[in-house]
Amino acid sequence: MEALIYLIPVALFLGLVGLAAFLWALKTGQFDDLDGAAERILFDDDEDAGPSPKKPGGARIEPSKHG
Repeated sequence: MEALIYLIPVALFLGLVGLAAFLWALKTGQFDDLDGAAERILFDDDEDAGPSPKKPGGARIEPSKHG
């Protein structure tokens, strides 16, 4: 039971640190564009990167015109 004297303040402190980190992330705009990073990896922006890669059947994959 004596351990609770130390563990309860430590738990409250860690909760406050987590809350402060969440509020900081919210204030700096970390949650503004949730889908952009996930979609950005799918599109190749390098048009001069060389020849287009080939599909397994031999057809060329044309670069996308997004962006």
